[in-house]
Amino acid sequence: MERYFIIYKPYGVLSQFTREHPGHRTLGELFQFPKDVYPVGRLDQDSEGLLIITNDKRLNHLLLDPSYAHSRTYLVQVEGEPQKEDLGKLRKGVRIRVGKKEYTTLPAQARLLPQPPPAPERDPPIRVRKTVPDSWIELELQEGKNRQVRRMCAKIGFPVLRLIRSKIERLEARDMQVGEVREMEKKEIYRLLRLG
Repeated sequence: MERYFIIYKPYGVLSQFTREHPGHRTLGELFQFPKDVYPVGRLDQDSEGLLIITNDKRLNHLLLDPSYAHSRTYLVQVEGEPQKEDLGKLRKGVRIRVGKKEYTTLPAQARLLPQPPPAPERDPPIRVRKTVPDSWIELELQEGKNRQVRRMCAKIGFPVLRLIRSKIERLEARDMQVGEVREMEKKEIYRLLRLG
């Protein structure tokens, strides 16, 4: 039987069920998931937000195969105050290192948020430097290379302080609490993900 869960992955938790060393926190600590489910894609240990967990191999294929491009939206708190030309670089695509190769990112949607988005408090909170301002960017990508958002922002000179995946297509984590898990129906999750 196919099962579908969405989770707001907390900061500091691995996107997997097995520890790589004793100090690791994993998804299995948050909820008693069925034995045959697994995360679709990943969020880094130091990233947070929306993660899908399922045993549906077709869903996994449709979301992870690059030929089925779909949008992923991130809320990104950066050090500094990006200007229009900085956001323009993100929109056009920037050259980042992926593994040992140079890669030019696909065009992205990027906008500076006028105020911090409504997001749950992070534990631990980010390190604040009174002398350095910070800003929030909403970034929508059609791809998901390893640590891509962090590398893109660093490339234009704005290190990432906090990274939250808020949406995949129309599936949102907007009103979820940190560590919250919800089970969903197949029809609903496919509809929100715009999958046939």
